[in-house]
Amino acid sequence: MQRTTLLLLLLLLSLSLPAKTKKPVQGDREYWASLAYKMAQPVLENMAHGTLQKNMMTEFSPSFDNRNRKVLYMECFGRLMAGIAPWLALPDDDTAEGIKRHQLRTWALQAYKNAVDKQSADYLCWGIGGQNLVDAAYIAESFVRAYDALWKPLDHTTKKRYLKEFAGLRAIDPPYTNWLLFSSTIESFIAKATADDPSLHVAYDQYRVNSACRKMEEWYVGDGWYSDGPAFAFDYYSSYVFHPMYLETLKSMIDAKANTRLDYQRYYDRELLRCQRFAIILERLISPEGTFPVFGRSIPYRMAAMQPLALMAWQHTLPKEISNGQVRAALTKVMHRMFDKENNFNAGGYLTIGFCGHQPAVADWYTNNGSLYMTTLAFMPLGLPADDPFWTDPAEPWTQVKAWNGQDFPKDHRWQDKITTKDKW
Repeated sequence: MQRTTLLLLLLLLSLSLPAKTKKPVQGDREYWASLAYKMAQPVLENMAHGTLQKNMMTEFSPSFDNRNRKVLYMECFGRLMAGIAPWLALPDDDTAEGIKRHQLRTWALQAYKNAVDKQSADYLCWGIGGQNLVDAAYIAESFVRAYDALWKPLDHTTKKRYLKEFAGLRAIDPPYTNWLLFSSTIESFIAKATADDPSLHVAYDQYRVNSACRKMEEWYVGDGWYSDGPAFAFDYYSSYVFHPMYLETLKSMIDAKANTRLDYQRYYDRELLRCQRFAIILERLISPEGTFPVFGRSIPYRMAAMQPLALMAWQHTLPKEISNGQVRAALTKVMHRMFDKENNFNAGGYLTIGFCGHQPAVADWYTNNGSLYMTTLAFMPLGLPADDPFWTDPAEPWTQVKAWNGQDFPKDHRWQDKITTKDKW
């Protein structure tokens, strides 16, 4: 009887206890967050105080061309914010990470204001050259990725300044390459922002959006890959630009409820499938040692090569073939392999030119160390809360770990778009 009573008491006690919540796998999120903070802190703290252009320790490619070197600061700020925007959009909390995240967001909001305030020492060099179109697009992309947290809190004057600067970049004629998506990202953001707040009084350029969409369909070569213009180049530009900015252009136009003959939703749905296919390919490129093949242009962008994989994880749209546990484990392994070397950062705490460490010779003629903040584009899953399955699911071996350790792994096959006559432009 006593034993039965004791068991009943234990059962009742267990029923009265709060349900256990999953905790993030110890180490992974902390490592990601600490690395993101390390990259962001010197940039945003200085820019919030108007001292980035004074204090940043800069570095340029040995073959850097004759463009105005002040483009570096817009590159640095825009690319950094496009990567960490989802993280800064999380609500405040009293964790160590939450306190640092709140501080970064506070700095970022002030930095956004300084970027378009001509009285600030950190006013960015809008319109001094074609490169501005590129990095203005990453600033617009950061607003898209954290619209409520980073765009809406800005004062009306600052918002109008941004839209004026964005519209002014229409004077730049983009080449028929991935650059068309820089124009479409900016214009589709204008469409979204002005649909949300008509008092901003800036019309978007529908032609720049629709012509980019038409070219993306023309340049899609199959199995998740895009050609950068008429000729295919084997590089990571399907990661750096094509998939993310095409998806986001289409989504912004859907959000804006734009009046157009193009069915943006139809093309968004198909582009999402293409991006998922490309995410599968990227996951398979990660070796058991946490390396991935180094080829093509712009390799100092480091982990930006993994951007579509990170984007799909953040948006909860990973394809069924790959799990949260294997993607997190694979990306974490790559980060350790790449960034645990001390010479990725200079004495001022800014990124150095290189792929895995300081390797200036791998720079292209347009590379500076502001360009390198593209690497934060792989950090988007930090925008998922700590109790999200991406962080709480057990780590799993990714495809190459299974393949090279005698375990069963899924075969891979070419994925074919099903394009009907109705779908063609």
